Amino acid sequence: MLFQSFHTRLTRSCDNEQGFWAVLQESNDSRRAIFELTLDAHLLARSAIKGAAEVLIGTSNGAAEAVNEVEKRLDELDHTLDEQVADAISHTTPPEARELLACIKAMVDLERVGDLAQSFAARAAAVRERISTEDVGILLKMCVALEAMLRDASEAFASRNVELAFGIIRADAELDRLRNLMVFRHTEQAASDVRESFHVLALAQSLERAGDHAKNVAEEVCHLVSGHSLRHMARQKNPSLEQMYLDHLFQQYAASPEKH
Repeated sequence: MLFQSFHTRLTRSCDNEQGFWAVLQESNDSRRAIFELTLDAHLLARSAIKGAAEVLIGTSNGAAEAVNEVEKRLDELDHTLDEQVADAISHTTPPEARELLACIKAMVDLERVGDLAQSFAARAAAVRERISTEDVGILLKMCVALEAMLRDASEAFASRNVELAFGIIRADAELDRLRNLMVFRHTEQAASDVRESFHVLALAQSLERAGDHAKNVAEEVCHLVSGHSLRHMARQKNPSLEQMYLDHLFQQYAASPEKH
């Protein structure tokens, strides 16, 4: 039915069968180009996080500028995709339109990762000499975890792998844990003076927020494949500890010979 509707809509705008197939091919090429732009954005976002880590440890004099260039490129891809989608979406079936919308949403999140990486790199360049070795170690762990999330997000998006998407949301919990550890160190333990604590916590927060955007991409993969949000499916697949405890109590009650 979907194809028949699409066929009818296209043939009305074409003078003959040759014109119909030309429009169909153009639509397919346009969607493929948009999909490839989105995959390019995944690679750029990963590159931005790698560059931000290099700025933190000072291994490359040009790392900060490289992150700025990547962020500019992500902005350009975002604008290009917006322009192409506006035309392509008018010649698609509903499933194809959902794929294009997933590309738009993923691009927004990946562009935001670039912004956060740029902010992280600028701050890290200014304060890295004053950050403790332990704090640098935690921040680098966050960078490594985030880069792996973006790598998996790219593969999940390209192959529509829902299981890989679940792995990304679980990995985001580790970023949250490391951020919370940093907060504890700088609030409960008074690890350093207030000014340096502010910078360290801001760096950790940038990475944690970037992780949220990587998780958003995973949620889009899940919605694209199944029509359900990743959070909803995660609750079904991995119930909370509270829910597991309630289920345990229910099972005990059900097995009790003294049920009311």
